[in-house]
Amino acid sequence: MENLFDVIIIGSGPAGLTAALYSTRANLKTLVVAGRAWGGQLMLTTLVENYPGFPQGIQGPDLMIAMRKQAEHHGAQIVDVDFKSADYNSRPFKVRTDDEREFSGQTVIIATGADTKWLEVPGEKERIGRGVSSCAPCDGAFFRGKNVIVAGGGDSAMEEALVLTKYATEVTIVHRRDSFRASEIMQKRVKEHPKIKIIYSSEIVEILGENKVERIKIKNTKNSEVSEMPIDGVFVAVGHIPNSALFSGIDRDEQGFIKVYDHTKTNVEGVYVAGDVHDATYKQAVTAAAFGCMAALEVEKHLMEQAS
Repeated sequence: MENLFDVIIIGSGPAGLTAALYSTRANLKTLVVAGRAWGGQLMLTTLVENYPGFPQGIQGPDLMIAMRKQAEHHGAQIVDVDFKSADYNSRPFKVRTDDEREFSGQTVIIATGADTKWLEVPGEKERIGRGVSSCAPCDGAFFRGKNVIVAGGGDSAMEEALVLTKYATEVTIVHRRDSFRASEIMQKRVKEHPKIKIIYSSEIVEILGENKVERIKIKNTKNSEVSEMPIDGVFVAVGHIPNSALFSGIDRDEQGFIKVYDHTKTNVEGVYVAGDVHDATYKQAVTAAAFGCMAALEVEKHLMEQAS
C-alpha cells in the first residue's frame, strides 16, 4: 500500500528529522509530516554555536536544511502539510493532514516541539534573533560585557538570569508581580548574585531600536507609569507551550507536555514521543535530536518484536 508506512513522524525539528534519519537507515518506510512551517524553532534562530560539529557555528535554518537533506537522502518521504488528527483505535494507525489526505502507519512518533510563549508586545517579533531571545544557554555568549533583561518570575527565568551572569555585565529581572513564583532556592541564588537586579511589579510594553534591541518601554503594574530603559538584550522566560493539543487520547501533564513511559513511549502502544513536546527541562536542539534517535530505535525494536 502506497500510503502505508512503518513509521509516521509528526514534526520536522531536530527530533523529528533525527528520528527520520535513524528509521530510514534501519530500512523502515518513513513518512515525515513536516508542517507548513517546517523545521521547528531553529528556523527562527540565527547563529547556533552549541550544536556539535560546527566549530564556527551554523545558522539555524542552514542546520535544519542540512538535517532535512540527510533524512531525504536516506529515503524519508516528507510532506510539508500540517497534522490534523489521528486514530489510534486500531492498527495501522490513521493520520490525517490538513489537505485532507490520510496515511497509515504501523507506528507513530510525535515530535511537534513546543513554542516559546512570547510577550506579544510591539517590537518583539521583528527583533527575535536581533537582541530578543528565549534561550540563555543558546545566545548568552553574544552578550558579553552587555546589559540584558530577563522577563519572567518562575524557575526558568531564574535559570536564564544565572546563566547570563557568566557573560553580561548586568542582568535585570523584570516581573509583573511583587514576588516571584520560583522555588525558594532559585530565588535565593538570584537575590544574592551581585550581577542581578530585580524590578518587581513591572512589565515590558515595547521593545525599541534600529534593527536590534537598544531600549525598552517598561510599565509599572501598580501605578501604570511608563518609562524607557536602555538595554542590549531581552530574554523572554515566561514559559513554553507544547504543541500537543491535537493529540487526543495521548496522556499529557498539567502543562500540556506529553507524558513519557519507559524512555520514549506514550500511553498508547506503538506511539512514541521525542523532543520538546515532552521535554520541559532541557529544551535544546541537541537533546531534541537525541530523543529523536531514541524514539526511532524504540520503533525499530517494537516492529521487530511485532514481526517475530
